[in-house]
Amino acid sequence: MMDLKGRDFLKLLDFTPEEILYLVDLAADLKDKKKKGIPVDTFRGRNIALIFEKTSTRTRCAFEVAAHDLGMGCTYLDPSQSQIGKKESIADTARVLAGMFEGIEYRGFEQTIVEELAKYSKVPVWNGLTNDFHPTQMLADLLTIKEHFGYIKGIRLTYMGDARYNMANSWMVTCAKMGMDFVACTSKNYFPDAELVETCKKIAAENGGSITLTEDVTLGTTDRDVIYTDVWVSMGEPDEVWEERIRELSPYQVNAQVMKNAGEKAIFMHCLPAYHDLKTKIGAEISAKFGIDEMEVTDEVFESAQSVVFDEAENRMHTIKAVMAATIE
Repeated sequence: MMDLKGRDFLKLLDFTPEEILYLVDLAADLKDKKKKGIPVDTFRGRNIALIFEKTSTRTRCAFEVAAHDLGMGCTYLDPSQSQIGKKESIADTARVLAGMFEGIEYRGFEQTIVEELAKYSKVPVWNGLTNDFHPTQMLADLLTIKEHFGYIKGIRLTYMGDARYNMANSWMVTCAKMGMDFVACTSKNYFPDAELVETCKKIAAENGGSITLTEDVTLGTTDRDVIYTDVWVSMGEPDEVWEERIRELSPYQVNAQVMKNAGEKAIFMHCLPAYHDLKTKIGAEISAKFGIDEMEVTDEVFESAQSVVFDEAENRMHTIKAVMAATIE
């Protein structure tokens, strides 16, 4: 039993490989209990606050269902309901909420915001996503990989697309910590931050992992265990950005050839939502403006037997439950 009571969960750089694996294994145990109908509602009388400056389907549902399963109450604050940083400072928000709740989740923009919440909160703060890191997604992905392959250390993962932000950053850190082989396969204009790359290379050297950046699709995707991607453009960015990203990142789309390069045992992963067809309003708009029906991944790959994206989505809830169960005092 590992004691993580009172710990914040802000980024995986803050945790040892053993602690990360403990959370993954705890999530697997909680998932098994849920499937067997064994209750784990030992946190009755506790309550958590969810601050969402960026909305989300998976993260909100995962936290709310996980809290309910643990017996806790849950208060959701959406972008229009929270006064954080507007009428009330981040420090004051943290101290107010910490007096009423046993844990605080934040999903939004700058990593400095969730770090400041944690600094002033006397209860655990959990990062539901910032521009820099997405640690709860990493736990879900590690659980999914372990379920599929039976192990984590030594897994060869390639991240394709825009590797400058939270998902690629988080995967680079995770692979370095867990002794995995990480490749960012994209245009050099979309490589991750050089300082973080160097930090991760040092961590990887300690744990038997590796960090590689390449523009060569064949080199970056041949003989891999996992091919991972995320959306190329965030909502609200101007059309010029869409056009530029589509032009520069199209060579790094996950398609049948990429999966063939990776091998028949490789799996495809995506944190969702994905633009793989025209069945969404955004997808239809993209098609009308830019003449493409698929973006970061083809529908053929997304719907293939190699795709485990919905296993990942479910595992968000189990791993978030593990984080809360492990850290609430």
